[in-house]
Amino acid sequence: MADAIALVYGDEYKQAVYDFGSFHPLQPIRVELAFELLRECGLLDAPNVSLVGPRPASYAELTAVHDPDYVDAVNTLGAAGSVVHELADMAKKHGFAQSDNPVFAGMGDAAALVAGGSVVAAEAVMSGRALHSFALAGGLHHAHRSRAAGFCVYNDPAVAIAAMRARYGSRVAYVDVDAHHGDGVQEMFYDDPNVLTISIHESGRYLFPGTGFVKELGEGAGYGYSVNVPLEPYTSDEPFLRAVDEIAVPLVRAFKPDLLVTQCGCDTHWLDPLTHMATSTHIWPYLARTFHALAHDVCGGRWVATGGGGYDLYSVVPRAWTLLFAGMVGAELPSDLPRSFIELRRRYSTQPMAETFLDAEKPPVPHEQLEHTMAATERTIREVGHTVFPLHGL
Repeated sequence: MADAIALVYGDEYKQAVYDFGSFHPLQPIRVELAFELLRECGLLDAPNVSLVGPRPASYAELTAVHDPDYVDAVNTLGAAGSVVHELADMAKKHGFAQSDNPVFAGMGDAAALVAGGSVVAAEAVMSGRALHSFALAGGLHHAHRSRAAGFCVYNDPAVAIAAMRARYGSRVAYVDVDAHHGDGVQEMFYDDPNVLTISIHESGRYLFPGTGFVKELGEGAGYGYSVNVPLEPYTSDEPFLRAVDEIAVPLVRAFKPDLLVTQCGCDTHWLDPLTHMATSTHIWPYLARTFHALAHDVCGGRWVATGGGGYDLYSVVPRAWTLLFAGMVGAELPSDLPRSFIELRRRYSTQPMAETFLDAEKPPVPHEQLEHTMAATERTIREVGHTVFPLHGL
């Protein structure tokens, strides 16, 4: 089917659970609830939508971007299930000796499954079996070649991009709208002119991982193919979307990729407990339309979306990713969340939460602060344009 759309998700994620523990900010329930909301809205019933199960990434796929000794360490630590004394040095060396990335039982299998799910999504698109795909559990963009970071064990967007580069020779544009800088993906392709990485995020002056500044442009043949748009805290919908429209869109058009990959972390929302941004769920239909149109304009519609950050587990993440997928499918959503989903959500939390897809409330940010971020975004857009656009003939 020419307009086939693949959603990569399955019970495999419940059998090999990517779970750092009950007190960790990254909880698997957020992905489960997002899937349930997609289903309750009937988005999986569309004739052009197929549910595709994930598979573990192979050792060769993982070691295309991660050092072999790191992959071996992930498997060893995951088999142990904790940092026993004799593995303490290994854990410290590879980023597992701190609370962001605690070792958990089965870690190697769970992380490989997330990475493989994103490869499956990319393969579906590049093989022509689907036009668009969404790897719901993916978007773990902080993992480095030999070190876990920021809740990320394997860097699934990088694994998927590298796999498509190897199999199809694809030129790939990667656009990351997570509140955190997509540092791991940038690092993996920092010297590669065939992968354009664009990250629009809260400035590293205020937020982990402390990187992602305008002057991080790549190196060697890849100079100019690493693009960063660092935004001020409390950036709201309009300036955030202007950064997408005025930086990401023209650069991807100039690059003319074979494949568009987007990391769609929703932790820019004003309710997110780990970041300081002030966007609402209103950005997600817009982003879906923008990425959809961009993919059709420059690469025959080939678009792979992944999840990513998002730590308001019950209210923001399911709504944001359902709005994104609805835009990918071209479906209209009702104003209100299905009652069945609201009841399901109440099993996990009794806190008051939004019952409409689009936020009715505005972020509790003073008008003067919003004006400040608008002006700061304008300055950043000008700086990025002045620095990067000439390198792409713009």
